[in-house]
Amino acid sequence: MIGIFGGTFDPVHYGHIKPALDVKRALSLTELRFIPCSIPAHRDEPVATAAQRLSMLRAALSEYEGCVIDERELERSGVSYMVDTLQSLRTEFPDEAFCLIIGMDAFYGLHKWSRWQTLFELAGCVVTYRPGCELDFDMLADELKILLQSRQVKTVQEFVDSTNNALLFLPVTQLDISATDIRKRISKDQPTNDMLPLMVKQIIDKQQIYTG
Repeated sequence: MIGIFGGTFDPVHYGHIKPALDVKRALSLTELRFIPCSIPAHRDEPVATAAQRLSMLRAALSEYEGCVIDERELERSGVSYMVDTLQSLRTEFPDEAFCLIIGMDAFYGLHKWSRWQTLFELAGCVVTYRPGCELDFDMLADELKILLQSRQVKTVQEFVDSTNNALLFLPVTQLDISATDIRKRISKDQPTNDMLPLMVKQIIDKQQIYTG
């Protein structure tokens, strides 16, 4: 099974990397694909250029085995929609199982994604959350409540064994780190300490990304 983890990665930080690696270990994924988007559908455009974000991502993932950077969204014009990406991957790897990895906040808004129901024709979905911060069922849109009834499984083994592109909620190491906070800190010349890999910070400093 191949894990799919998308984002702007502006910049990539440990709040991206560590939860994704937790999923990779828990599901014994053969590969974890980090897919930087070009133009995000649900947030502001990235501050760093595509080339800068790729450079930072390559530096961050260089020490992790089984992690791959997939540039297909950067090579595709227009807004980046995950459903298009999964369809492209399905064409390229017709015999592989895919696992889309998203956070709990993203799951609450999943019904607003482009052709969101088609996602589950193409991949299973793992929703990561901080231990103790389980799903609040009352906050879900009706469409997502129906999705839970038809797709949710309770264990990693059920997810791996599923032939119906299941939905799993998985507790992971989630750090109180955001790219927005990192950019603000850098613009004010404040320390970022252990928020992102040293090699990423070196690229930011050298190219003066986010300095204002």
